[in-house]
Amino acid sequence: MSSPAGYSFFESVERSFDKAAVFTDWDPGILEQIKQCNSVYQMRFPIKRENGDIVTIEAYRVQHSHHKTPCKGGIRFSLAVNQDEVMALAALMTYKCAIVNVPFGGAKGGIKINPRGYTPYELEKITRRYTAELIKKNFIGPGTDVPAPDYGTGEREMAWILDTYVAMHPGEIDAAGCVTGKPVTQGGVRGRKEATGLGVFYGLSEVCNMPSVMAKLDLPIGVKGKRVCVQGLGNVGYHTALFFQQAGAIIVGLAEYEGSIWNNDGLDVNKVLTHRTKTGSILDFPGSQNFTKNTEALEMECDILIPAALENVINGENAARIKAKIIGEAANGPLTPEADEILNLKGILVVPDMYLNAGGVTVSYFEWLKNLSHVRYGRLEKRFTENMNHHILGQLEELTGKTVTSLERDFIMHGADEIDLVRSGLEETMITATREIVDIWQKTPAIPDMRTAAYVCAINKVATSYAELGIFP
Repeated sequence: MSSPAGYSFFESVERSFDKAAVFTDWDPGILEQIKQCNSVYQMRFPIKRENGDIVTIEAYRVQHSHHKTPCKGGIRFSLAVNQDEVMALAALMTYKCAIVNVPFGGAKGGIKINPRGYTPYELEKITRRYTAELIKKNFIGPGTDVPAPDYGTGEREMAWILDTYVAMHPGEIDAAGCVTGKPVTQGGVRGRKEATGLGVFYGLSEVCNMPSVMAKLDLPIGVKGKRVCVQGLGNVGYHTALFFQQAGAIIVGLAEYEGSIWNNDGLDVNKVLTHRTKTGSILDFPGSQNFTKNTEALEMECDILIPAALENVINGENAARIKAKIIGEAANGPLTPEADEILNLKGILVVPDMYLNAGGVTVSYFEWLKNLSHVRYGRLEKRFTENMNHHILGQLEELTGKTVTSLERDFIMHGADEIDLVRSGLEETMITATREIVDIWQKTPAIPDMRTAAYVCAINKVATSYAELGIFP
């Protein structure tokens, strides 16, 4: 995929890398090694469709970095898939994992199809054959390369991948760790579906709670009352909008491929989704203003703009018209380098994708650990915690002569379930990463923006791993 300026997505990632590398002290040879993709697997295989036609499928798997293993990255089904895009997304995965301290190298996969154009049976054949091709070249395994869902894929496809891998590796005790994003019944973890959107919310919330950052933007501290516009109502965009709405933000704009809607008094995300299910479109939602061009809502006045769809939606052509004060990149690569420069000059804070949408890989890491440990989170301590809390509460009530309300009693006595622990771990991860990046940014005034600071953070961590391995004495 090329940007409006004529260079590829991977070249855009390299440009951002080079921009940040000058703020590090690493040897140019190490920096060059970090930039390059370690392994690129391009494949073609035939499948027979239900109508008898035989079609050739184009697919990819890229392992960007082996500084940590296994490699980690999603598999997308899209007609836009090409080698350059998969390479770029694999590189971003390396940097993303480094920033949020998830011990994986970056990888990515893609199959060049429109999943809506195939039956479930055909999609299963494609997925299983793709998995078999990965197995042939040792491009999948719990200690080698662990795929996950991405654009156009979900739990169903991950279950097919797992079943194919298990069938070809009988007796491998850790086989469930060969893929993440699985159904809970197949070794998945609770909280994975909403993880990316929740991570976006946690990351932006932490930014909004930083007095120094909010003062520069002339915004009050906190999420409550912030005016938010979200582009894309897929899994990531929907959950991001929902968590902001639940935290007291006002969702003033929503955009999808059929158009966009706006309401200064706020939109109820679930009601908009219900309206879309009934009518096939978000347009004409009661009380809202329609924009027939789906990018028009991006140019309206708001506090936080969250592109959660595809790449390059904000570019050199429309960046000057953006009026938001904060842009949170929930999608991969929604801004071009030209847009970055324009927005930086306008004083707009861009919170970069390379860590902001790391919620998915963070919770995938938790799922992988669960698969390797063979025990559900919370199983060992939930009842112990509840019994201990019950005892402590009983002692306090006896000593004080007072009784707490039933609502408070339930809250105090609650032992953590799997989803509680997963969300707690995700919140800690996103808050820590945000603080690390902002700290680097503030300590080096020459660093122009938060994206460059995030790359500096990633480069330092990856390069340190290489150095500690003794590869570069």
